[in-house]
Order: sequence, then structure tokens, then C-alpha cells
Amino acid sequence: MRILVVEDERKLARTLKRGLEVEGYAVDVVYDGATADLRLRSMGDDYDLVMLDVMLPGMDGIAVSLSARAAGVTAPILMLTAKTGVDDRVDGLDSGADDYLTKPFSFEELYARIRALLRRPREALPAELRLADLTLDPVSRRVERGGEEIRLTAKEFAILELLMRQPGRVYAKEQIERAAWDWESDAFSNVIEVHVSNLRRKIDGGRTPRLLHTVRGAGYVLKA
Repeated sequence: MRILVVEDERKLARTLKRGLEVEGYAVDVVYDGATADLRLRSMGDDYDLVMLDVMLPGMDGIAVSLSARAAGVTAPILMLTAKTGVDDRVDGLDSGADDYLTKPFSFEELYARIRALLRRPREALPAELRLADLTLDPVSRRVERGGEEIRLTAKEFAILELLMRQPGRVYAKEQIERAAWDWESDAFSNVIEVHVSNLRRKIDGGRTPRLLHTVRGAGYVLKA
């Protein structure tokens, strides 16, 4: 899952990025509304959720949200603001935001809001992803094969979830990088190959049928 954080308070933005990455999300950060607007218009489909501060320099969060929705961006938008008035919340929701969280907030509440928003997929998907005897629960982040729990790292989980959402589709390394790594990461060289190799060992090792396949020169695919 990839999240865009739009927050001009750089200390808070860095804290949000670190906390969300610990939870297993890939996180990009921008610090002003104009940059956020450009990013969402050009690659809005790459994000599973947008955390958007209302009071931004130049173009505020309300304008960014309206612009994003007008451009066809369907990712859930979680507004962050220090404003607590009812009218402020109404303005945020009317601009296309899906939820509204006032500052200061606890990370526990933030994570709960994010989980709730991510349970509302943009396309109709089952709550639990399944292929053969492999299951993945995006909310509890639990993976099982044949009833046996499989422990995955955050990156392994992100890759598996991506592949399980469209079994049979071949994903190039670049597509996996966009989904599971932020722009400042070093997901180049053999980093993705190493994660995929570890993932294959965990979900396929000693089991049949093999599910995770390499398509030479094209990428990776999950299929029975």
C-alpha cells in the first residue's frame, strides 16, 4: 500500500513517514499544495490513500482535494487539520475528502482511520484475498497457506498483496517498486529480486502447487 502525505510541518511529516513505514506502508511526502496537486494529477492512481493537511502554503488542502477529484483521483483522502469547527469539517468533506482528523491526534487513532478507509476499495474486492490455499487479509495483515500462518516482512507483504489483487497479471519490477517503495528509497539493483526470492521461499517452499513465478524478461506473476 502506498500513501501520499501532504504536510507543510516538516517535523510532523517526517514523524508520519517513519511511523507509517513501520506499519508497512510505502510513503511519499510533499510539503505544499501546488506540488501535491501536480503529483496527484500525474500519478494519482499510484496511491492507495492521501493524507492531506488543510492549511498549506499557496494552494490549501481544500483546493487540492477539489482539484484531485475533478481530475478523477479516486484514492481515499484523509484530511488533517488543527481546525475543529463544524463548518471546517463540512468544507473538507464537501471538497471530496473521505474522513477528517483534527490535530493533535494519536497514532493509534490515525492507524485506525487508515485501516477503515482502506477497507473501502475503489474496486469491488473481497475482504480476504485468496489463491488456491493461500490467503491474505489486508486489514489484519495475516497470511496463511494451507491453514498455516506465514510471517512476512512489511515489503514481502506489500509485494504479495499487490500480486494477489490481480492473480495471473505479470508485474514488472518497476510496477512493484512504485507500489511498495517510496521515491526516496533504493529499490534498485537486486533489492526487489531478493525480496521476491524470500517471499517465494516462504509461500512456496515445500508446497504444491507453486504460486509465485518469474516470467523471464517481464517480471513476476502469482498463479496456481
